[in-house]
Amino acid sequence: MRATELRDKTDDELRELERQLEGDVFRMRLQRGAEQLKDTSSMKMTRRDLARVKTTLKQRDITQAKVAQQVGGEDG
Repeated sequence: MRATELRDKTDDELRELERQLEGDVFRMRLQRGAEQLKDTSSMKMTRRDLARVKTTLKQRDITQAKVAQQVGGEDG
């Protein structure tokens, strides 16, 4: 998954994807512990995708906070 693809998604879509990826990571950890995980590289890729989603959401939060601060500062 590419960061540009994530930027095109809405906040709700990103939060849903975040929940899905967190569940996937959890299941993969259980499978790895039980030695049933065949492709260990898939866990690394999933964790990176999750990090990309979280980063995109955080960037949006920071941008919204800056805009709100600028709008609030102009009223004073």
